[in-house]
Amino acid sequence: MSRRRAGQGALFIVAMLFASSGALRLGSGIGAALAKAEGEGAAEAPPDATCEMPSALSEALTLREERIAVQEASLKDRLAALALADAAITRRMEEMKAVEGELKATLAQTDGAAEKDIQNLTAVYQAMKPKDAAALFETMSPEFAAGFLGRMPPDSAAAILSGMSAEAAYGVSVIVAGRNADVPKD
Repeated sequence: MSRRRAGQGALFIVAMLFASSGALRLGSGIGAALAKAEGEGAAEAPPDATCEMPSALSEALTLREERIAVQEASLKDRLAALALADAAITRRMEEMKAVEGELKATLAQTDGAAEKDIQNLTAVYQAMKPKDAAALFETMSPEFAAGFLGRMPPDSAAAILSGMSAEAAYGVSVIVAGRNADVPKD
C-alpha cells in the first residue's frame, strides 16, 4: 500500500514539473509577442493582412478537407452496407423463428401421434388374456416389453409377467426397475 502511494507522489511531482515547464514557455512566448506587437505598431499592418492565410496553409487545409470528405463518404457507404446487412440478418432471424415454430408444432404433433399409438397398443395388450399376452411378450425384446409393461396398471402387468418364463419375467422386471435409476434425486 505504501509503495502505491509513493508511486502516486512521484507521478504528481513529474506532472507538476511538466506543467510548470509549459507555463514558463508559454509566459516567455507571450512576452516576446507583446514586445513585437508594441514595436511594429497597429497602424502599419493593413486590416486585411491579419485575416489573410498563407497559401501553403490554405492548400493544406483544402487537401485535408477533401480527405475528410472522402473518409466521410466511405463511412456513409459502410454504414449503409451495415444497415442493409442488419436488415437482412433481422429478416433471416425472423424467418428462422417462424420455421422453428413450425418445426416445434410438427414435432409436437408427431410425438402426440406416437404417444397415442403406444397408448392404444398398451390398451390392446392389457385387454388380451394374460396367457396370450405373456406368450407375445416372451417373443419381444426385454426393453420393448418393459416399455409396455411399465405403462400398464400393476395388476395387468403382474398377470402378464406371471404367464412368462421366469428368465424372461426377470429380464423385463430388471429393465422396468432400473429405467429411472439415472434420474437425479434432487
